[in-house]
Amino acid sequence: MISKMVRYDIVLWAGEQENFIERLRDLGLVDITTTGWEPSEGDRTLLTEIDAHNKAVEYLKSFAKSEEYKADAEAFASGKEAYDAYLAARDERVRLQQEIARLDKLAEEVAPWGSFTEDDVRKLAERGVTLRYFTTQPATFDKMFTEWSETMTVVEIGRTQSLSYFVVVATDDAPIVIDGQEVRLPRMDSQALRRESEQLSKQVEALNVEFSRAAQSVELIDAQRATLMEQLQGLKVDAMAQREADGELVILEGWAEAETAERVDALMQEYPNLVYMRRDATIDDDAPVKLKNNKFARLFELIGAMYSLPKYGTLDLTGIFGVFYMLFFAICLNDAGYGAVLLAVGLMLLKKGGPKLRQAAWLSIVCASATVVFGLYTGSLFGMSIPQLLGYKAGEPTPFLDFPNQFFSIALAIGVFQILVGMAINIYMQTKLFGITSCFGLLGWFIIILSGSVAVGLPMFGLGIPGFDASSPIFYALVGIGAVFMLVLNNVKRNPLINVGAGLWDAYNNITGLLSDVLSYIRLFAIGLSGGVLAQVFNSLALGLSGLSEGIGESAWYVVALQIVGASVILLIGHGINLFMSAISSFVHPMRLTFVEFYKNAGFEMSQRSFDPVRKMK
Repeated sequence: MISKMVRYDIVLWAGEQENFIERLRDLGLVDITTTGWEPSEGDRTLLTEIDAHNKAVEYLKSFAKSEEYKADAEAFASGKEAYDAYLAARDERVRLQQEIARLDKLAEEVAPWGSFTEDDVRKLAERGVTLRYFTTQPATFDKMFTEWSETMTVVEIGRTQSLSYFVVVATDDAPIVIDGQEVRLPRMDSQALRRESEQLSKQVEALNVEFSRAAQSVELIDAQRATLMEQLQGLKVDAMAQREADGELVILEGWAEAETAERVDALMQEYPNLVYMRRDATIDDDAPVKLKNNKFARLFELIGAMYSLPKYGTLDLTGIFGVFYMLFFAICLNDAGYGAVLLAVGLMLLKKGGPKLRQAAWLSIVCASATVVFGLYTGSLFGMSIPQLLGYKAGEPTPFLDFPNQFFSIALAIGVFQILVGMAINIYMQTKLFGITSCFGLLGWFIIILSGSVAVGLPMFGLGIPGFDASSPIFYALVGIGAVFMLVLNNVKRNPLINVGAGLWDAYNNITGLLSDVLSYIRLFAIGLSGGVLAQVFNSLALGLSGLSEGIGESAWYVVALQIVGASVILLIGHGINLFMSAISSFVHPMRLTFVEFYKNAGFEMSQRSFDPVRKMK
């Protein structure tokens, strides 16, 4: 559900603004409207600084868990000192790593020239021997070597697959005509370059002491980040405050939860030079939204937040779509074994990380548990048929659902049901906000679709209602009532003849849209079926390629062991790939059905902002 909000319009002396905001920050219950705030150049600098502090805290917390971390390092005295030391160490490490990369690359390039020193080259030059360095293709060198050797001294130094490295000994500055690229010899050979690279690597390792000291002081850096964020809060409030009476008065708009409004009132009344007006928020206000759900629905807030929070004054659909999402996830994954694996992963993640990770872990546990139950119902366990494992023969009745042959129509029925739930929610909200007459058109469609589903759809599953079918008078009466609402009364304030024309046009759009919406639910059947087929394929591959499909027979024990190992490798890789792909599909496609088909039919409206009170960031 959406927490009820109270709006405050506050007028106070400009000189008391800073103190008042600080008191609100201590209280932590009031959201001051800063919608539309655009940062100035100075504000952008502060934003950049906050982002840099966030990255520093994130890195240092991760570094503290690494092998390079030195737990006995001495912490810094202040957050600023620790942060500055971290920045200096980070920049120095980047510089060293760039230099190491350059030296390593250069070492690879000069390796074919062999070992030499700058002194060796200089001593030869002092004796009048000048070495000139060339590269060419190996085929060219082999072809021209004899010809070159007739007029000059040519020595091949090294060779790679693509280049031949050679020197020409020259005693004067006469030009050398040769089919090759003359190059300049580096100041040191590859071994010396690598030694220099190793020295720099040791300097990089030495920086771990500075990073460890900063990691010991991460709480101080985090406190400094919190101070910067509080400063940003104040800048936003000050920038968006309305000033009157030549800047002497400041007008602020604030929001608080209704259940904590008394505490906010008490704070307001402490200021003698402050005037405020209070009223309950309405759907017409741009009120911030805070969800307040039970433990089950709270898990699916993580999914809903990926789209948007609901608009204030409307209905929070989290708990409703959460049930459908859990079911859709189980249908798409459709395997008790895969569900058990995800359940184990969720239980492991539950013991690690912060609140967000634990929320994701619980979401995984709930969806995985539903998958295990649904997989057992459909009789699928890592692609194996549970009925066959239990000894049921082909064609024999079983208590399990025949997913490939029976679920196509069930998927369509689930789609119709969710769409009807969405339409019912839409009718409820429109009636609550604008009166029953505002939704006669939608109500007419709801009656027609519901009547058709009960009269025609339920008998297909053996659940028909006696006396109510496609030929019964009551069915035609309900369809007629729905048609009147849809075609004649879709807008009670408009001419009925115009309503008929508009109703016919809406009928065309609604029929095509409804057909598209219902057919979208076939993806539940398709994804569940494809994952099961792939699992069976990997089982067949494992048994076929390893030879276990023919049985063990009289093979030697070591042959059987190799067959089992080979089959296990194929099964682990194959089912791992299938589980990964199926889990992604099971996560994404139910989300699409929720955000597109369900939200559209439920008349979902997005909120522009969430409830974010000014508060202490520490």
